[in-house]
Amino acid sequence: MPTMPRTPPPSGPAHCLTQSLTPLPPTPALGPAGVRGAPTHGAATAGDPYLPGNGNGGYLALHYDLNLDYRVATNQLRATATVQARASMRLDRFSLDFDGLTVDRVTVDGVRALKVSQSARKLTITVVATIEAGALFEVTVRYRGAPHPLKSIWGEVGWEELDDGVLVAGQPTGSASWFPCNDHPSNKASFRIRVSCEDPYTVVANGTLIARTSRSGRTSWTYEVKEPMATYLATVLIGRYRRADAAAAPVAQRIFFPANLAREVAVDFARLPEMISLFADLFGPYPFDAYSVVVTDDELEIPLEAHGLAIFGRNHVDGAHGSDRLIAHELAHQWFGNSLTVVRWQDIWLHEGFACYAEWLWAEAGGGPTADASAAVHRTEIEALPRDIVIGEPGPHAMFDDRVYKRGALALHAVRRSLGDDAFFGAVRAYTRARRHGWISTDDLVEFFSVHTDSSDIRRIVDRWIYRSALPKL
Repeated sequence: MPTMPRTPPPSGPAHCLTQSLTPLPPTPALGPAGVRGAPTHGAATAGDPYLPGNGNGGYLALHYDLNLDYRVATNQLRATATVQARASMRLDRFSLDFDGLTVDRVTVDGVRALKVSQSARKLTITVVATIEAGALFEVTVRYRGAPHPLKSIWGEVGWEELDDGVLVAGQPTGSASWFPCNDHPSNKASFRIRVSCEDPYTVVANGTLIARTSRSGRTSWTYEVKEPMATYLATVLIGRYRRADAAAAPVAQRIFFPANLAREVAVDFARLPEMISLFADLFGPYPFDAYSVVVTDDELEIPLEAHGLAIFGRNHVDGAHGSDRLIAHELAHQWFGNSLTVVRWQDIWLHEGFACYAEWLWAEAGGGPTADASAAVHRTEIEALPRDIVIGEPGPHAMFDDRVYKRGALALHAVRRSLGDDAFFGAVRAYTRARRHGWISTDDLVEFFSVHTDSSDIRRIVDRWIYRSALPKL
């Protein structure tokens, strides 16, 4: 979910398949078909009505190699991005999402592009030799400038300067602020992110740190993400951080924080290993090799998730477990949102509903209110609010409305009460296993749960909670 002055915080302060099939494939817009055998142009959109200007057709990005040379003191970036892709149609021209930075050079398979044009949010590349459908190709973009957030209907998103460092908050349209990409969750890819900056700073990014080298007062940090990752989940964090290793099991857990918050961080994240173990029992094994938490020295309006990471502001730690709910929420996104990713933004309730429900499950496990009690309280709160959105089709302006979070969680609780705990959590674990690192949709979840549990009630329950404005009783 976006950070800073953007959207409400989670909870109160973003195909018909069976269980035996593989995850939903991405469905990028392919643009005009053209004459058979004739060169064509990939559409400058993924065809998602919620973000009509985002994503690109005609190809799928498979891997991003980002080499960033950054000066913290002046907010100056010099970078090279190499994108490995596969054409899904015959191409003589295609586009990437990119905005706010100056392009110096573009090559395709080592040959300088015939033509390069930049417009709002798009980098359009015309190739010298037509790329055939199904062919692998490589685009290298060399660029520079002072990165900054991009304006959106949810506020500003993307690369942000902190008081002394950097934070990248890409959801849902901010990735184009710092690298050229196919910025839509229907196109997940592997990543290699290398960042060089001044020595006093620590760089944290997604994935595994595979190299760290220092020279002439600057250090380069190289991270690798092997699993497919949505572009909006890619992040870079730069700050004067200390590192603490919280635990090694069930996965490695690392916390990065400013020295002046050491005591508060030690208290507030002490239960993280227990939280991960609980969610692994309920949702299935943690989906990545490690989990990192970054606490910035700045205040943030809300925390946010990234692939294998969660980011909190100094205002989210108090040394008294005051943010346990938020910690649980962002952790749950590793399963729901980061490993299992919606193929279209319309279904954002799947990410946020599961993450919100995880808050209630953690509270119950810790001796707090039961999930039943939490559901009753939040249903009462929703009942007092206008019923002017349908959370299965909230529209882009209401994607991050608190009702999407709470009513999504209530829908899951209603399914759990119908199935019983064993069947419900058994289906959740089977679902996270079957769709691991893949794509999901509302129809996909309904079909999977219906087949897995042999229940005919799932569609009716989900329809009442997700696709109706009237508020059902629990």
